[in-house]
Amino acid sequence: MREAYTNIQKSQINVIFNQKKENAVTLPFPVDEKISHAPLEKIENRLSRLIGLDEVKRMVKELYAWLYVYKRREEMQLKVRKQSFHMLFKGNPGTGKTTVARLLSDLFREMEILPKGQLIEADRADLVGEYIGQTAQKTRVLVKKSLGNVLFIDEAYALARGGEKDFGREAIDTLVKQMEDHKDDFILILAGYSNEMDQFLGMNPGLLSRFPVILSFPDFSGKELLTISRQMISEREYRMTNEAEKRLSRHLYKAAIHHDSEFSNGRYVRNLIEKMIRQQAVRLVREGTFDRESLMTIRACDLVMDDDRLLPETGEP
Repeated sequence: MREAYTNIQKSQINVIFNQKKENAVTLPFPVDEKISHAPLEKIENRLSRLIGLDEVKRMVKELYAWLYVYKRREEMQLKVRKQSFHMLFKGNPGTGKTTVARLLSDLFREMEILPKGQLIEADRADLVGEYIGQTAQKTRVLVKKSLGNVLFIDEAYALARGGEKDFGREAIDTLVKQMEDHKDDFILILAGYSNEMDQFLGMNPGLLSRFPVILSFPDFSGKELLTISRQMISEREYRMTNEAEKRLSRHLYKAAIHHDSEFSNGRYVRNLIEKMIRQQAVRLVREGTFDRESLMTIRACDLVMDDDRLLPETGEP
């Protein structure tokens, strides 16, 4: 009789069988059966390019395992209970919620959970009408468009902003009914600030129970913001001088600690980089220098930030 053990390495599950000793005779019988997990490998490659988000990455891999075993049980004609994959994403702007939603929509398509697997993005204006009866109709039309796909509603708490008489409540109630009527036909992801999303969930008593997956997207640390900036600058074929990077590093570490509720994390970094590229362009035109090295180099003087007065002067031109 053979014993088996499973060795999981990255995106492959290796099942290895070993022959037991019988009658004091060793009969080597190695069998190495490798099961390819192409969707997992693809999603891991994309996840590896995302900075931080360790808990989100772990949860995405857990979700893949869940989907994979679910499909295998179906194939073996074992009992499978229809699963709901609706999700809540909680976190501040620029923390990767839309990126992860797009990544998951591709995964659901490749795992044949959804036939189309496109990401349909929507906001309050796509659901809430201006007069009685219009909101329910707009919401139903949006859900119909989303069948076979992932419906992603960012800043979902905005549906609850108007109070008791606002049509946003009608949109919430209609969404809940559509989730029940089409529970296997589309996946709904609601996203927004953590506190606001908690308040939003209280608008309808049946809302929270319909979201078995809740992901929290934390703010980026100063180190993570700097890594994101390096990645963005490299992708644009620029590079910073040592003084420029030191200046940017000081700013981002401070921004990560002393920011307000409007801080937009990765989006803030992107805007900052685009601003420094524009400043570099102004400097190059003024200097009349357009060689390859100059076109690629960001200097400390190209970094114009709101807290410049708080940063020490640099000797770099």
